[in-house]
Amino acid sequence: MDIFSIINLLGGLALFLYGMSVMSQGLEKLAGGKLEGILRSMTSNKFKSLLLGLGVTAVIQSSSAVTVMLVGLVNSSIMTLEQSVGVIMGTNIGTTVTAWLLSLVGISSNNIFLKLLKPEAFSPIMALIGVLMMMASKSDKRKDAGSVMLGFAVLMYGMNFMSSSMEPLKDMPEFAKVLTAFNNPVFGILAGILVTAVIQSSSASVGILQALSMTSGLTYGMVIPIIMGQNIGTCVTSVISSIGVSKNAKRVAVVHIAFNIIGTIIFMVAFSIGHYLINFGFINKAVTPVDIAIIHSLFNIFTTVIIFPFAEKLVPISHKFVGGEEDDEMEVFLDKRLLFTPSIAVEEARAKTNEMVELAFQNFRDAITLSSGYNDELFEKIKNDEKLLDYFEDQLGSFNVSLAKVELSERDSANVSMMLHSITDAERIGDHSLNIAESIYELHDKGLSFSGEARRELDILSAAVSEILTLAGKAILEMDAKTALKVEPLEELIDDIVEQIKANHIARLKNGVCTIELGFILNDILADIERVSDHCSNIAAAEIELKRNNLHMHQFVKDFKDKDSVEFTELYDEFSRKYSI
Repeated sequence: MDIFSIINLLGGLALFLYGMSVMSQGLEKLAGGKLEGILRSMTSNKFKSLLLGLGVTAVIQSSSAVTVMLVGLVNSSIMTLEQSVGVIMGTNIGTTVTAWLLSLVGISSNNIFLKLLKPEAFSPIMALIGVLMMMASKSDKRKDAGSVMLGFAVLMYGMNFMSSSMEPLKDMPEFAKVLTAFNNPVFGILAGILVTAVIQSSSASVGILQALSMTSGLTYGMVIPIIMGQNIGTCVTSVISSIGVSKNAKRVAVVHIAFNIIGTIIFMVAFSIGHYLINFGFINKAVTPVDIAIIHSLFNIFTTVIIFPFAEKLVPISHKFVGGEEDDEMEVFLDKRLLFTPSIAVEEARAKTNEMVELAFQNFRDAITLSSGYNDELFEKIKNDEKLLDYFEDQLGSFNVSLAKVELSERDSANVSMMLHSITDAERIGDHSLNIAESIYELHDKGLSFSGEARRELDILSAAVSEILTLAGKAILEMDAKTALKVEPLEELIDDIVEQIKANHIARLKNGVCTIELGFILNDILADIERVSDHCSNIAAAEIELKRNNLHMHQFVKDFKDKDSVEFTELYDEFSRKYSI
């Protein structure tokens, strides 16, 4: 084995890792927000959590990415430690899919159909199709599908490079001596841990082992301990990701390590006893890539089946290693580790954005309630909620800016843009709600009150704004573009109602029914109410444009009005009859 073989080996490994990364990212984009929906619906019990871990890992082809995601979710209090246990177990089974894909390189037959299954036969075609889809297609999903195909092709090319570069090893007596050391299970486990810890990918580590099996005399007795060590070595990623997180998030890493170590010990003891009693004849037989895929799958399925009934016992084990109660100051809004799985990060940010919008809308409703009868408790609540909205805006703004720097699908990118707009609008609604509450406080403090007619007009206006809040809320929470279309005509009517109330106030002022001081307060309240309706319009318009994958909300609003559409006119007339003053 010369220097060029080593260069080819490293180049093959680089292509392998890059191809796996591209394929994983493409698969994740294709899954999109579906992963988050599945996540929320399938963690109600440990069996569902197991299936979730298996499915998500099989989809995105990375148990490390899923584990890092779990640390982030637990650190953000989106998922509990108990819910994560089943998912972790599922990831170990899900990651075996990669080994089966890589085992295709070991196919040897003269049959034309079987030859077509070999990577060197279909990888060039997949690469060509993938590149064409990425370059020519306008569809985001087709581009992602193309990147998956290209990533898989590059991965297989890397596998072939590694295999060919290792071929001279079979004729080297020195290498044969090295291999004999792996007959010792302890050395095999340590080797598996070391290699996997360095490259931080059990799938890549198994791939290297499969490539090596094609050119050297690896036996079952050597491979089995190495595979067990690989499962332990993959825990390094979760350990690294648990630095600087909450205690429960640290426990996720401990659960991962404990599960893999306990599983390895149980399997090793069971296998050793079986070999002692039965004397497995295959121990010294050479393995193929398919054999390694089988061993990898059987090991992970066996350990999961054995430990799964006692899954909840891993939680107290993690508490022993990471003791103490959770620190309040460690609570995290949205953990930056979620950025490793962008589709999950986008959907969790969307959930927080929806939470912020609901809080802002409720704050306005509280301000309107305050106008019907002032009380100090509700006034303080409005002030505290406004501070909370400021916190939401700061945290969500920073998180979405970080998300915008990550490679996202067109859909997710549009979602991030929509959220950046919506959180600003929600925060401003909170500001205006506080302004209204302060105006009501001023009335209360000075012992002033509006006339009965002014009170009646404000009630009608408040009812109209309450409906626009309901419509905008449904639009963003349910992603309902049809409902969002109803917001703009109502917003237009609210503007007209505000102007009518101002005109009526001037008339009352002339008649001596109202005072200039009350007029100032009334104008302040009207200005804030009008701005709230404007922000509702922005939120609804952003949702509409998200559906259209084109975020030009102001142009949409302008076109909707300028076209003088029948739909707009009919809705405006309907609201006019409903909220007539």
